Amino acid sequence: MSASQFPRLFTRERHQLALLNVLGGDVGNLDFQKLLFLYCQEISYSNSSTSAIYQFVPYKYGAFSFTSYADRRRSVEKSILADNDQRWILTDFGRRIVSHYDVEPPPTFVHRHRNLRGDDLIAKTYRDFPYFATRSAIADRVLHNEPDTLRDIANARPEKRDPGLFTIGYEDRSLESFLNELIQASVTLLCDVRRNAISRKYGFSKTTLARACQGVGIRYEHLPELGIASSLRRNIKDESDLARLFHTYTSRSLPEQPDALQRIRSWLDAGKSVALTCYERDPRHCHRHCVANALRDPSLVLQAGTAPSPPPVETASRLTHL
Repeated sequence: MSASQFPRLFTRERHQLALLNVLGGDVGNLDFQKLLFLYCQEISYSNSSTSAIYQFVPYKYGAFSFTSYADRRRSVEKSILADNDQRWILTDFGRRIVSHYDVEPPPTFVHRHRNLRGDDLIAKTYRDFPYFATRSAIADRVLHNEPDTLRDIANARPEKRDPGLFTIGYEDRSLESFLNELIQASVTLLCDVRRNAISRKYGFSKTTLARACQGVGIRYEHLPELGIASSLRRNIKDESDLARLFHTYTSRSLPEQPDALQRIRSWLDAGKSVALTCYERDPRHCHRHCVANALRDPSLVLQAGTAPSPPPVETASRLTHL
């Protein structure tokens, strides 16, 4: 295969494969994830102008990147990595690709971490970055002789907040940064209000997003009936068009969905912190703000002659746009 026929890779993929190569080309899953985490932190710290290669979330064994594993699956499909569920293994073809792209991890990092594995490696990540150990199921075992580190992890946990209503868009966010926003806001339930919960952006189609939420202890629910059909958005050209769309949505569409609104109210009444999600970063450009306003003031969506409005949900008054 000529150089021009090598598969094109994102910069983050090149770094990931180069790191695996200098570590010998064969590393266990948990070890490699922790080494990749430390590598990404060091690269970001040493070059503040460089965006993070991969972002991570606090997971059951510490720092974890969903995106790195998605890239891994693609590398397996391209025969860059061996199809092995337990280990990251570069193929001969993969080594040729690493050589072709010529990305070289800092020798100092490789020297310090080449032989660091297992609990010693995990403990280092927990010591240096306690936030990423806040959802670990193994911290007590790994750090049984380090009460100060366990205390640091406890102090790094996001502060408990009173239940409330949030909205969040995933535009310009990675899956990991999106989840970290929810975790740090103490959100316990993500309510997807897209009509069609599919996305070309990795991590935000329904199945992947639901699985990722479950992995960090957040419940996922999809209420497609609260979405706006894409056909109604096709001719939106300016702010006035958007305002008319949201007025129509609030006055005509939402009154037809009392059951969906009541489901959200029931979650709030049960003490859940609920985040409404859709695509747009700015809530004013997304119909989720209409849903949030309807929960704060149910009379907004009632037409003449309908039943009396339900009382506002107290926790909905604490609305935060993430």
